[in-house]
Amino acid sequence: QAQLVESGGGSVQSGGSLRLSCTGSRLTYRSNCMGWFRQAPGKEREKVAAIISGRQTSADSVKGRFTISQDNAKYTVYLQMNKLKPEDTAMYYCAVGDCAGTIWVRTVRWGQGTQVTVSS
Repeated sequence: QAQLVESGGGSVQSGGSLRLSCTGSRLTYRSNCMGWFRQAPGKEREKVAAIISGRQTSADSVKGRFTISQDNAKYTVYLQMNKLKPEDTAMYYCAVGDCAGTIWVRTVRWGQGTQVTVSS
């Protein structure tokens, strides 16, 4: 089935860690353009991190705390989240994109989302 399946969300205390996983298939996974987005209640969805042609990028708000990685043989992308803060609380979505060079042009497929809740 052509889909992205996320796992690894949950509830943690401030300062804790979580690792999100997103597994696709040969039909859905693009090794050169995968990313993680998040959406908090009442806020727009924002790109947290992406891995584009092997190069990692991340939003300023998570730099030094979140790391994106991938295992292409498993069609899987990961998001390691350390030093979590209450403001990281959101629904996290895996995404496949169309990328040009090092630019995320648009998202072409979304995962179903996994909730991350960080308590103070």
